[in-house]
Amino acid sequence: MFSEATAAIPDVIQQVKIQHYIFLATALFVIGIVGVLTRRNAIVIFMSVELMLNSVNLLLITFSAYRSDPAGQVFVFFIMAVAAAEVAVGLAIIVMIYRNTRTIDVGFLNKLKF
Repeated sequence: MFSEATAAIPDVIQQVKIQHYIFLATALFVIGIVGVLTRRNAIVIFMSVELMLNSVNLLLITFSAYRSDPAGQVFVFFIMAVAAAEVAVGLAIIVMIYRNTRTIDVGFLNKLKF
């Protein structure tokens, strides 16, 4: 029963053409790049980096499903585990910066250099 359910997953993903997945992942990555380059809020920059990471995860899962190779999906699992730890540490750093400076504007943080 479990093998029937897992065998149907690539069929469902393969109903949509791979070009659509590539276009979606590219659009998400470009939105993330624009967010990193144009925003001054540290939290928005942090979310944009996570968006770029998730667009790469989408491509890994897509190619893994199209090739029927679970290695890409396992790799995505480890990337998501590392990303969860990154979010915890990154948000802790942002909270400490806010407590000390009362702002999360990255332009103000440039003034903290020695």
